[in-house]
Amino acid sequence: MGLVKLLPLLLAAALQWPQQVGAQPANPQPLELRGVWLTANDMPVLRDRTLMQATVNQLADLGFNRLYAVVWNGGMAYYPSQVSEGRQYQNFTYRGLQGQDVIGELITAGRSRGLVVLPWFEFGFMAPPDSELAQRQRNWLTHKRDGSYTSISAAGEVAWLNPFRPEVQQLISELVLEVVNQYGAEGIQFDDHMSLPREFGYDPFTVGLYRKDTGREPPANAEDPAWVKWRADRMTAFMGQLAQAVRQARPGAIISISPNYYDFAYKLQLQDWRSWVQQGMADELLIQIYRPDLESYRPQLGKPEVREAQQRIPVAIAVMSGQRNRPVSMELIRQKVEANRAQGLGVAFFYLESLWSLGPEPAAERISALEGLLGGATTVPQLPLPAPPPPIAPPP
Repeated sequence: MGLVKLLPLLLAAALQWPQQVGAQPANPQPLELRGVWLTANDMPVLRDRTLMQATVNQLADLGFNRLYAVVWNGGMAYYPSQVSEGRQYQNFTYRGLQGQDVIGELITAGRSRGLVVLPWFEFGFMAPPDSELAQRQRNWLTHKRDGSYTSISAAGEVAWLNPFRPEVQQLISELVLEVVNQYGAEGIQFDDHMSLPREFGYDPFTVGLYRKDTGREPPANAEDPAWVKWRADRMTAFMGQLAQAVRQARPGAIISISPNYYDFAYKLQLQDWRSWVQQGMADELLIQIYRPDLESYRPQLGKPEVREAQQRIPVAIAVMSGQRNRPVSMELIRQKVEANRAQGLGVAFFYLESLWSLGPEPAAERISALEGLLGGATTVPQLPLPAPPPPIAPPP
């Protein structure tokens, strides 16, 4: 059953719209994160004002407290953006079916139900090779040692903006600050694409930077530990500057990050999120662990970097709730949520449409199961945590 076919269910939820419009969300501590990503696939619902409001109502009634709404995908902005349109990276303004600002109305609707809506920069440094951004700014793209510019991702073939170039850093910073200032959102989220696959970085600009810093040429082996660390440290430095700029623009803003598990993120994506947490750049952490069974999923929950982060900020594990060609049963979802909770961890689901529309069970059955899983208090049970581990060097 598609989301549009769920209109009667969602409209019934909309009738329960509260009177205290404008109420600010409460953030009890410690917070059990209960989030869901709202992707480009969910835009048919989000762009319709009535369906969007009813969906927000449904999510609030189920016990969610975080919505991560896409604002940057495919090299274009999903909101009225003077930055993207002014630079001619897109020749249209993204709006809803009734002409509304989709993100602006979603944030307002979320606040009225106590939901924190965090704009999500889904594509990060990725851009489709045929996008206006990639075509107009070819010199901003980085490449592999063999000179190729693209890689294959879940989004298909993509090119990578060079995260070490000042022009790229300025563009990302302007887009992020535009969203923060334009909407006064509670914060912003960066995911696993605020990164760079380790095969990249052999473009002349990056080679020159590495040569200047080290006096050496980049190793031919993209996995070389020193070469990996140098690029990861550069990424960390930029993220620190970006986090500081966001907090200056909006004091108290939440910096949310949703990387892959650490060993993968650092070694394959140059994303040293453990350092980001240690240095205070992140206010919440959602780790993507999209494993197909509980046996491969559960061991990731007790990793030292996860336990360490729990002592600093709210932490959740992201669960794949289904895809159009790969449904996930509610029983497996339940097992993962309960495994998270046993470790004092929250949960986030990827993505909205698959919560109740793409599973093997009827939509009403999945909604009822989610209500049973998420209904009730939003604080984490106080579990004993180990003493903070001593600082460790980045992995080889």
